[in-house]
Amino acid sequence: MLDIAAELHRWCEEGRDFAVATVVTAVGSAPRQPGAALAVDAAGTVIGSVSGGCVEGAVYDLCQDALRTGQAVRESFGYSDEDAFAVGLTCGGTIDILVTPVPADDTRLRPVLAAALSSDVDGRPAALVRIADGPPELLGRALLVHPDGSYEGSLGPALDRTDRTAALDRTAVDEARALLEAGRTATVEVGADGGRCGEPVTLLVESAVPPPRMIVFGAIDFAGALARIGKFLGYHVTVCDARPVFATARRFPDADEVVVDWPHRYLDATEVDARTVLCVLTHDAKFDIPLLERALRLPVAYVGAMGSRRTHEDRLRRLREAGLGQSALARLRSPIGLDLGARTPEETALSIASEIVAARRGGSGVPLTGAHIPIHHDLSASVGMGWIGSVV
Repeated sequence: MLDIAAELHRWCEEGRDFAVATVVTAVGSAPRQPGAALAVDAAGTVIGSVSGGCVEGAVYDLCQDALRTGQAVRESFGYSDEDAFAVGLTCGGTIDILVTPVPADDTRLRPVLAAALSSDVDGRPAALVRIADGPPELLGRALLVHPDGSYEGSLGPALDRTDRTAALDRTAVDEARALLEAGRTATVEVGADGGRCGEPVTLLVESAVPPPRMIVFGAIDFAGALARIGKFLGYHVTVCDARPVFATARRFPDADEVVVDWPHRYLDATEVDARTVLCVLTHDAKFDIPLLERALRLPVAYVGAMGSRRTHEDRLRRLREAGLGQSALARLRSPIGLDLGARTPEETALSIASEIVAARRGGSGVPLTGAHIPIHHDLSASVGMGWIGSVV
């Protein structure tokens, strides 16, 4: 649901009645992942997507039904070999959808969802927990969990904080905080009593975290193109260069920030995490070596450096002399990008971005035509959105 947070937040502020359909699970070659959402208001306006088009019409009808009945429902969609025109995913996958009505006069669920949407829009970390499967009377119940463990709402049948309700809420808070710390959206199965026993309840936990960072070192024309595509992919983009005449906001209007500083000094001072990607475009040893010496020791998702193969070999030699071992050097993507035959800054930026996406999602970078490999990869079992380590 948080993938359409800005629009839904506006709907809440305008007092609209709406229903929201959210992907709970996706199996096989499903086009959208858990958390993807489609919403329909009382006037029939629709935003978002849960399948890339395959089942949108049926989900639209489910949302309208939910608005009429006031009841949350869970529905599965898969591929039907018997009837090519049956509602289903033509790609062959299966998705489970949670459809929840959110009328304007709802005093229990709507305030929690509105708070979650507001947190996402404002860039404040929080995790939205909803009951995606379990007793019908609990379906769709929600609470919002903050990083410090405080929370709003309740998953129980009442807000009286009975022992059973409190236990379920506490379990949900613990699970949500762990997923929030990793920046992940996932489902968790617990008992309705808050333990691992009793009637099972499936929780959908959506993490609202600030966008991942892309830091581009080197204020060159390639950096401008990379900043544009980085923003398109949802990164918070920083361009850093030690030369004030080149590192200007006017030259890089698509960057969120432009920093004038020595690259290694800026990297020492700024915050990075397991989702951060570092792109070194300076190809100048006096900048590259002290920067890469630090970058390759950090738990970031991706480190790439521009330069020829001869430059790369010289760079490796210098980094070895600086004390980096083979495991650290193996994390370096250099020459940066995939082999697209790129020439222009825009083509080169696409090459770099393609490698970043492949590293993030576990892709091979080979053409899909004739290749018997999955179209969609699932790295959630490894490190969630961190995707650290698969960058060799």
